[in-house]
Amino acid sequence: MIEYNSQEKRDSLSHVRFADEELIKTQVLQGEAAQTIIQGKNCSVYKMENETGEGVITRYPVFPGIELLYDDIHMSCGVAHREDPRADLLEINHCRLGRFECEFSDGSAVYLGEGDLAVNVMTNRTRETWFPLSHYHGITIAVDIPVADKILRQVSEALGEGLYCDLFAMRDRLCACNSCFIMRATESIQHIFSELYHAPEDLRAGYFKLKVMELFLFLGSPEITAHGEERPYVDRAQVEQIKSVRQYLIEHLDHRITLQMLSQTFSFPLTSMKKCFKEVYGTTINAYLQAYRMHTAAGLLRETKLDVTEIAGRVGYQNASKFSEVFRQHTGHGVPQKFLSYRSRQRPAGVVKQLKIGYDTLVRGGICQKAHRVRCAFSLTGN
Repeated sequence: MIEYNSQEKRDSLSHVRFADEELIKTQVLQGEAAQTIIQGKNCSVYKMENETGEGVITRYPVFPGIELLYDDIHMSCGVAHREDPRADLLEINHCRLGRFECEFSDGSAVYLGEGDLAVNVMTNRTRETWFPLSHYHGITIAVDIPVADKILRQVSEALGEGLYCDLFAMRDRLCACNSCFIMRATESIQHIFSELYHAPEDLRAGYFKLKVMELFLFLGSPEITAHGEERPYVDRAQVEQIKSVRQYLIEHLDHRITLQMLSQTFSFPLTSMKKCFKEVYGTTINAYLQAYRMHTAAGLLRETKLDVTEIAGRVGYQNASKFSEVFRQHTGHGVPQKFLSYRSRQRPAGVVKQLKIGYDTLVRGGICQKAHRVRCAFSLTGN
């Protein structure tokens, strides 16, 4: 949740509206699902909320017809019905953390993973959007092509040749036949967007303009289509089946379930099941399950009076030593020895603090890379 500490800042942003407010809200911000928190000349903030969580989107104008939005999502379901699709509205998405699932009107679904970039034209009808890991953080750039193209021509004429990118040609090349262009994470994409995530506040207005123009020049290169990856369009029925597989796993966390058992239980061919699971959740079944077990164990260690042996059993480990070893690998912190035989005594404050550090590392990342991967690989409430 974003906090606004300055009443003056809130007041200064409250009286100016964006020219394309309704266009952006209906086409990009999911219509009535977005509530305006702050609305101003240089920045607007919207909140989305449903039974699965909430999300905050911070929006900045870049050029007339071009908006940049920071997406901070902590929910599993975000509904997006576009009743009035537009061929002249382009949406560019970059995933920094988490995972994004987009279901189209034909029942197919595509996924955007960490570091990936997607370009989609708004005639490619979206039925629903989901966040399989219950969190998603990234950038959306919304482009009203006729307006933006005119402005970019003027900028190019003023600054010199070589700066103009034909947005109509870029759309036709990347989104031919209303397809969604997806490009796997590359150093070039990382370079462009990493700087956008850390733009100095006092330089944002000019900085956004430069970086957006750099992105357009990058995507406008005819060679860029060769770097696009044909991400498989996953059938919706398989997606629902694989989500049932995940739910079954977390409801039987204390059981040892093999992939062969899962395949038989759900009448899901083993190879297809493994491939579909990785496409939806971005990792293998075994890696996801182990990460989920450690997440659950960290919460139990922190919030209950159960000893390590009991907790290990609850998350599917019969051997407490093995559990402690895996826990250390995922959190960067070992289970304190005092807990190996602990049952009903009050936990020492120092040990609780150590557990909290380990738990926060596991859930929020920050100390070790393995914990960062765990944070991006699963969620307690993910679908």
